[in-house]
Amino acid sequence: MPFDLSLAVAYLVDPLHLLLMAASVAFGIIMGAVPGLTSTLGVALLLPFTFGLDPTLALIMLGSVYCGGEYGGSISAILLNTPGTAAALCTTFDGHPLARQGKAALALNASLFASVIGGLVGVCALFFFSLPLAAASMQFGACEQFWLCVFALTVVASLASGNLLKGVIGALIGLLLACVGMDPVSGSARLTFNTLALAGGINVVPTLIGLFAIPQAIILASSANVAAQLAPYTPTPGVFFSTLRKVCGKVKTLAISSVVGIIVGILPGAGGNISSFIAYNESRRFSREPEKWGTGYLEGVIAPECSNNAVVGGAQIPLLTLGIPGSAPAAVLLGALMTHGIKPGFSLFTENGQFVYTYIVGLFVACLLILALGSLFIRIFAKILTLPKIFTVTTIFCLAVAGSYSIRGLSTDVYSMLGAGILGYGLLRLNFNLAPVALGLILGGTMEEGFKLSLLLAQSEEHPWLFLVSRPQSQVLIALSLLSVAYSVHKERKEKKNHARGSC
Repeated sequence: MPFDLSLAVAYLVDPLHLLLMAASVAFGIIMGAVPGLTSTLGVALLLPFTFGLDPTLALIMLGSVYCGGEYGGSISAILLNTPGTAAALCTTFDGHPLARQGKAALALNASLFASVIGGLVGVCALFFFSLPLAAASMQFGACEQFWLCVFALTVVASLASGNLLKGVIGALIGLLLACVGMDPVSGSARLTFNTLALAGGINVVPTLIGLFAIPQAIILASSANVAAQLAPYTPTPGVFFSTLRKVCGKVKTLAISSVVGIIVGILPGAGGNISSFIAYNESRRFSREPEKWGTGYLEGVIAPECSNNAVVGGAQIPLLTLGIPGSAPAAVLLGALMTHGIKPGFSLFTENGQFVYTYIVGLFVACLLILALGSLFIRIFAKILTLPKIFTVTTIFCLAVAGSYSIRGLSTDVYSMLGAGILGYGLLRLNFNLAPVALGLILGGTMEEGFKLSLLLAQSEEHPWLFLVSRPQSQVLIALSLLSVAYSVHKERKEKKNHARGSC
């Protein structure tokens, strides 16, 4: 289906659509700015409230929350020295020292401009690179779909935490949850414990809400109050345009960080926290004054913020083309796509081209809304950091319960959400990362379908099991999966050796 830009613009400039997008961006910034909350949590909480909307508007709102959340993390990183999101950790290295020097306005505006530039570059990459990759996905059959899921899980498991074994166990827990319900081939009940409520399987959306929302709310309730560490913010006349000129003059840093963000975003499971560290390190390597980084250097704010916002577009390239999310928020977006009956891949671009490109243009508009809202309400968002924790925690619990119940009007969905929340909190206490669990749950059905369909197609073969590894595309994916695991094992051994040498 051809794409008509005028139709996309007409759809997006509708006053109601613009208002909902602006509200979603603001919600995302708040979720990112409050320590303990994340863009992933924001997308998960908003998801059930979009079910009654047009799928295009629903996905644009969720994408707007994702964009806003990635920027919002820099606010608390600069003012509190506490990153609102993991991706904003590098921003504390130079952002907070700048704020302590009385230059909080400079640091906040620099992070705003860098975030918007990185986000726009990432969206442009999504626009131009998605269709070629989607066309390549046409070579993927049931076998390749199975191995692609395996590859995605190995990458996420190895990158999501510092412990490969825990990452693999997390992915297996997600796959186990995906097996609850009726077998898609035989129709027999599995792991239902003779409970009719589980016969249809575990509802993905309330499970994702519980997995990400409840543990963060519990952790936030038990954490120390950080508002006392708030750095002073004094508005400076003319700082907006003077900072804009300074940021736009750092072309090399912006280019390096944007490219790093896009590439890392495309890698399944890597996310903004990895890209920000790589961008910070590489930008410092090419800097003329590397010794100033970490002391309140402006480029030390620009590099990580530009990179982690470029990840937003990069992470959705494999999401829309292959159904493989490049980050935790993208994994929740995949759940949103499936909930609205939209299947990623080449058919998405050929049969629903207007939908997907309207969504991409919507992300572009969302980045511009971040610029407008960020410049107007930086002081307001900074004040949010001083809100009592009980208000934030209560709001999260209420939204989680209301959102879970609103999906189908069933109390069992609320119980699923609470059960997933308890499971998620227990896993976090054991230093597990929740991204592999979420991805295992989402991809479990696709993975099983590809595996069983491959075996059915191989019934006429002399050695049916060899059918799984006979096609060249499958062999490439198998090799990539093995390389992913091998690299993770090598990295862990190297880190243990370095740690042992350091302790001697």
